[in-house]
Amino acid sequence: MYDTALKLLKQINSYGYVAYMVGGYPRDLYLKRSFTDIDICTDATPMELMKIFNDVITTNSEYGCVTVIFEKIKFEITTFRKEIGYQNSRKPIKVEYVDTLEEDIQRRDFTINTLCIDKDENQIDILNARKDLDSKIIKMVGNPKIRLKEDSLRILRAIRFATILDFKIDERLKYYIKKYGHLLKKLSKDRCKEELDIIFSSPNKEYGIKLLIDLKLADHLGLNNLKNIKITPSMIVTYTQLNVLDKYNFNSIEKETINKINEVKKLNVYDKHVLYNYGLYICSMVCELEGKDKKKLNEIYSKLPIKSKLDIAIKPLEICQILNKDAGSFLKELIKNIENEIIDGNLVNTKEDITEYILNNIPKNP
Repeated sequence: MYDTALKLLKQINSYGYVAYMVGGYPRDLYLKRSFTDIDICTDATPMELMKIFNDVITTNSEYGCVTVIFEKIKFEITTFRKEIGYQNSRKPIKVEYVDTLEEDIQRRDFTINTLCIDKDENQIDILNARKDLDSKIIKMVGNPKIRLKEDSLRILRAIRFATILDFKIDERLKYYIKKYGHLLKKLSKDRCKEELDIIFSSPNKEYGIKLLIDLKLADHLGLNNLKNIKITPSMIVTYTQLNVLDKYNFNSIEKETINKINEVKKLNVYDKHVLYNYGLYICSMVCELEGKDKKKLNEIYSKLPIKSKLDIAIKPLEICQILNKDAGSFLKELIKNIENEIIDGNLVNTKEDITEYILNNIPKNP
């Protein structure tokens, strides 16, 4: 991807513009961390980029941002700009293009995200990003009093970067995070959750949670129980303990998972039927939460004769044929009985044994 990005920079330069890799990629390259994408900044406008490249997605072009697909790789490219005025503590009212990288860098959030790389692989470090990366500190570009009021999501982004990079937060920035933490209440819950997801899924989440508590942000985020939770590897287990299903927008899978964890908490996680009905994933997370032995759980699971209905040696249609009956509501109860008998070891999971069980226990006529 890096070599392709260099070719893209040279392509833009060949048309008389300048362009740089910026933000997360130069930072992570300097820290020798893995990366997933590369963002580009340039003095070329979206309209000019559309003349340079054939495959351009212009969804956010009003903010000077387009996505270019170059040699089958997506690059987000943003025109040098400054942001004039903010509304709702988040969105710029107006975007104005500027001519130089130096002007563009001033709008960015933290100094560690201002390192750039040009087409010749030179590092451009206008705001001493490398110094702060070496010092392992999160420092705001400009005055944090102003920058946090402009866009209060920067409060959570500071916690997120401190968490994933294991950096300290600059003392002046910490002061204003505490002072303006209440602005988080104005943000959309979706944007907050995106940042919390990253914090709660980090291997360093304990540090991130400590920052949220120490900087008095938990209450502003509706995470009133944060200081009492058990730290576990799973993000979803963290949310389960916080009881925030009614405060944040979870997708259907997340909701189902949280509800099932809460159900299993009331049951014996080592029970064969519980493990079969809820599955290893849900039960493993309950073990995390309750500090129970996952190895024991895995051993019980490995010995289950079937792991799901799909493993049963006879299909619903075959049951109907055996009974000479059309499919109906009776099938659900019958299959559940067959499952239970197999799980309990009373019935061998073969077509012959299950057929005999059906004939012996279900009358052929309704």
